[in-house]
Formats: sequence, structure tokens, C-alpha cells
Amino acid sequence: MTVRGAMGLPVVGMVGGGQLSRMTHQAAIALGLSLRVLADKTHDSAALVANGVEIGDHTSLEDLQSFAAGCEVVTFDHEHVPGGLIEALEAEGTKVYPSAAALRHAQDKIVMRERLSGLGVPVPPFCPVATAEQLAGFAKHVGWPLVLKAATGGYDGKGVWVVGSMADAEEVLSSGLRLVAEQFVPLQRELAAVVARSPYGQAAAWPVVETVQSAGICVEVVAPAPGLSEDRALEAQGLALRLADELDVVGVLAVELFETADGLLVNELAMRPHNSAHWTIEGARTSQFEQHLRAVLDYPLGATLMTAPWVVMANVLGGDDADGFDERLHMLFAHDPALKVHLYGKEVRPGRKIGHVTALGDDLDDVRRRAREGADYLKDGQWPS
Repeated sequence: MTVRGAMGLPVVGMVGGGQLSRMTHQAAIALGLSLRVLADKTHDSAALVANGVEIGDHTSLEDLQSFAAGCEVVTFDHEHVPGGLIEALEAEGTKVYPSAAALRHAQDKIVMRERLSGLGVPVPPFCPVATAEQLAGFAKHVGWPLVLKAATGGYDGKGVWVVGSMADAEEVLSSGLRLVAEQFVPLQRELAAVVARSPYGQAAAWPVVETVQSAGICVEVVAPAPGLSEDRALEAQGLALRLADELDVVGVLAVELFETADGLLVNELAMRPHNSAHWTIEGARTSQFEQHLRAVLDYPLGATLMTAPWVVMANVLGGDDADGFDERLHMLFAHDPALKVHLYGKEVRPGRKIGHVTALGDDLDDVRRRAREGADYLKDGQWPS
């Protein structure tokens, strides 16, 4: 199916109207592409700014078919479209990237863990569990505490429970969720290796970054990961590139990693633009959003070189004060004109990601301070004392 927009360029469809679609729309503008968005609501992040917005249900085959009919290729800003519906679109001849077969590894943690283990890729010791007896048997093998994860649907710390005993686990076990239990890994820090791959098989990797979490939410990303040896960085990039090829991923693939005393472990996969690579908008020659578009259209991929020695992105989380952002932007820009701010147009709720701030420079400590202070000021309007 050939669906063309202005200047005879392809129309790309993105299912999901969140901030990832919003920032992909910005990248599409520079390329002259038309990005259509299937959003749940008219006030979704991307729906507020994109022109080609269709309101529909991503769990409805009819809505997906109607949306896909106006697109040359369909991609996603989340992993929540049922695999069977993606397979139905593919059977009708729709180009969908990543495919249902690839995306399944980002949708289902049990499927992902089993496939990666079969490939010899290091992952935390794990076991699918449905009963107290199964959990007790796994705990006897690896010890307490354990991490319980919902096999599907979890994000930003949701669907993850650290349990120190059977009593702690009872409520989760009785929830009816499909669960996977994992060993609680003593990690040194968390890293992310983000790559992109095209249908042709071309692939590109950005520098490996350190991600800093708080209450299960990423609050800071540092590029490149400080103190990471060249050998370890190449290992992480090579692992991500290998997984993109083995799983036949098309588009951006983010591989979340634990760095431990014994080496790297794969924690999660995301087959879409990812929070750990928002820094690439200003910090790399080609942003992850432009690269994702290039990849799903099978265009040659762009350069991933950094634009500064250090780049730090700090997430802006919602605070108790949902007003005053116009004044805060004014003050922040006056205080540090070099900061780059991206707000997502989302309803402000405490702890919710509502934007991010990016700082670049030669001095890591200074860059981290500026990014963190900027994000904190936008949250609550208070400068650090």
C-alpha cells in the first residue's frame, strides 16, 4: 500500500498519542513527512499539536484498520496494542514496524526472558509463578528478597513489587495477574543501550547511557555513562545490536541493563523511542525520533555522534502546584538560556512525567547540576538554596 502526503513523501502512522508521538511529530516536520496519530483522547499529548490525529481505541481492530488505511507504515509509541490485532493488520498487507513477532518480546516479560535465555543473553534468574508453592520453590533456590513483575502491562515502576517474604507476596499472588519472579539483583547502576535498525538490516547505536531511577521512575539520564570502560560500552552496544537483529526489530530498540559486579544483565526491552534517549534531540546528530522514522521507512540511518562531551537529561515530574508554568519558563530561560526544555502538554499530577530538561557541556558536574536544577524548578518553582 502506498500512501503519500505532501511532496509525495510517505505518511507514517503512530499508534498512541503520548509524548513519544508528540516528539516524533516534531522530527517528522523537519523531514517533510506527514505523521498521523491514533490517540485515545483529544487532549492526549500528541493530539494537542499534530494535524493528522484520529481518535480511536488501540484495542479495536476496526479502529486500527481505519487508521492504517491512511498510512504507508504503522508504528507505535507504546506496547499495549494486542499482538493478535497487529497480526491481523499484517495479514491484510499493512506494513507494521516493529512486527507483532518482534514486539511480543517487549510486551511479555516471560516471553522475553525465555527467548533471551535461549539465545544465551544474560538475564536475572527468573521463574514464571502462579502459586505460593511455585514462588516458595524459586525463593529456596535464589533466596529472599525477590522481585515480582506483572508479565504484561507494567511501566514506570507499576507492576513491580519487591517482596521479602511469602507474607509480602500474598496480595500480589492473589491478584490474578500473570507473574514472573526474579532474583533481587545487587546492581552497581542501571545503563541503557539504544540502537535502531531498518528493514534492510542497517543498524546504528548511540553511546551507552547511565539511567538514574527514583521510586521506579527514571529521573536522570547521563550520556555517555560516566566511568564506563570502552570494553563494557562496546559489549552493551554489541548486545543491543545483536538483539535487534535476532528479534528482527525495525525501529528504535532500547535495552535496559543492570551493571553488576559480575557483568551486564538485560532487564527490559522497549521497541520504540524511549525515555533513556530523549537526550538525543539536542545531544546527538540524529535524534532517536528522526532515526525511528528513518528506520520504519527504510531510509539510510543518520549519524549518532554526540554534539557535546556530556549531555544530561532530567525528567520534569509533576508537583503539587499545577499552575505557574508560564512564569517558571520565563525565569528558567533567564537564569540559564542554554537549557533546552520539552514540556508534553500533559495534565499535571504528582510524580507524573510532564517534560524533560536537557543540558550540554564540557564539565559533567556542572551539566548535571544545571539539568537537575532546571527540572526541579519547573516542578515546584523553587531554586535550590
